[in-house]
Amino acid sequence: MQTQNNGRILAAELVGTAVLMLGGPGVAIITGGGALTIALGFGLSLLIMAYVIGPISGCHINPAVTLGMLLARKINGTHAAFAWIGQLVGAVGGAAIIYGIQSGKDLPRGQFAANLWSGDYYGLGSTIVAEVVLTGIFVMVVLFTTTRKFAPGMGGLVAGLTLTLVHLISIPIDNTSVNPARSIGTALFADTEFEALQQLWAFIVFPLIGAVVGVILWLVLDDTRLEDTMLDNVPGMSEVRDTLDKVADEALGSAGLPD
Repeated sequence: MQTQNNGRILAAELVGTAVLMLGGPGVAIITGGGALTIALGFGLSLLIMAYVIGPISGCHINPAVTLGMLLARKINGTHAAFAWIGQLVGAVGGAAIIYGIQSGKDLPRGQFAANLWSGDYYGLGSTIVAEVVLTGIFVMVVLFTTTRKFAPGMGGLVAGLTLTLVHLISIPIDNTSVNPARSIGTALFADTEFEALQQLWAFIVFPLIGAVVGVILWLVLDDTRLEDTMLDNVPGMSEVRDTLDKVADEALGSAGLPD
């Protein structure tokens, strides 16, 4: 069995998250592109990095994804800790690079592609729903791409397209987070008048809650046992999964589909 190299995991997640920042917020800030352009920037960045650093660290480049992988026991706690450090450093470093590039045109920082629920966005309630649901879907998809039943070599493509879709849905809602590291990096450089730092907590808390939701959805749809995950120790989780299993079976039955 190959020994886990924590230093390489940290470095891979640092580089990958920095590239995600350049390809996502960087596209938004430097080019001023529309929602489709920005969504593709995020999706392509993840797709490319999945094939480059995936064999090293799994290419989470997102603390919520790392949490989901940890809860599903696909990685251990040490892997998660080094990945989180790399992601945070990479996000701030990537944002700093964008700021350095942007300063060449002497443009104001403005929102700096930070996540917000105020102003032209949809409000805190919509943000909570979007971040929990969309992060849950994204984490569920990533978990499925790591199963043996999934087509080898397709994980990066599917994850990248999913992230693109997530951004197309939620850019108008809160400028799309589903990634606490991405939110931290841009909030640190946003103009204070936009209150990005004051609202940052929501873009840390709710994507992480969404990661838990994603693991539960994966458990409902996959044949993995609850006992094989860290959620087995959470009181009431068996009842939650049983209820969701029942709802899914009833939905399939009413649609005339085999379960």
